[in-house]
Amino acid sequence: LRMLQVKLIVTGDDFGYCPRRNQGIVDCFLAGAVSNVSLLVNGSAAADAAKLARRYNIPIGLHANLSEGSPVCEVLKTNSSLLNQDGFFHGKMGFRTALSKGLLNMSEVKQELKAQVELFHELTGHLPPHMDGHQHVHVLPEVRHVFAEVLEEYGIKYTRVPIEPGLHNCDWIPPSLMDFYLGVEEDSFNTVDVFTKHGIRWPDIYIGLSTMGRNMSVSSIQSAIDSAVQQLTAKAPRSGTVTIELMVHPGYPSVPPIGGCGEGPDDFSQSWERLHELQTLIKPELQSHYKSRNIQLCSFKDL
Repeated sequence: LRMLQVKLIVTGDDFGYCPRRNQGIVDCFLAGAVSNVSLLVNGSAAADAAKLARRYNIPIGLHANLSEGSPVCEVLKTNSSLLNQDGFFHGKMGFRTALSKGLLNMSEVKQELKAQVELFHELTGHLPPHMDGHQHVHVLPEVRHVFAEVLEEYGIKYTRVPIEPGLHNCDWIPPSLMDFYLGVEEDSFNTVDVFTKHGIRWPDIYIGLSTMGRNMSVSSIQSAIDSAVQQLTAKAPRSGTVTIELMVHPGYPSVPPIGGCGEGPDDFSQSWERLHELQTLIKPELQSHYKSRNIQLCSFKDL
């Protein structure tokens, strides 16, 4: 078996969340540790993020957000099914609860997703080459259909399907979080056919749940990549190229009240875990591991 070439897209999520997040992601990109970013267009520093992407030529896609902060569609900022009593999105779990109770109007979901694509276009001057969901909302029941329609309408080719090989063996993930991840995995399995039917593509392998925040280390990234590639090639021996997306959340911790998507930064954004990811990703031994494994960093438009 000749050496596989691995194309690795390291996506820094939540670009635009706050100036300190933007700075951290840019520092990672300039260090060659992140190769792609995902923009929150309703983030408080979204316009600044778009400028930085243009200045440094950072490949950028859309991190569609229906769960944190405020909508960007004017009509939906008041009196819409996407909002809670306080006038903000329902939150990571609140969105899922509202959805399961049948309280969300899917035409409003579609309206907001389209408004976010339009705003992305306005900020960056181009359509997003890839579009995924903040807190994985894009693979949820019902939402997945609307999401796929929007991608097809705009000709957005790539997305993320968060099915992570080896997730079940990660005994360091606390049970409450593991329950959430297994829910994301199940939703993702049920989304594959929908996305396929709409002609949407995604990399061969997704990694990111098992390596988030405090769980990220040079060795956790290395072993996640190695075992995922091994598993994939064992199932279907192949020569040529394997594509991987590694989802990461580097940044300097947010300092309230600055940041967020309309209601200030959340706990994860203010935590040391963001800085920990940044410091891990730029370690030279990670970069040399990529070289030794014939892993080439790239973005979605290089696939």
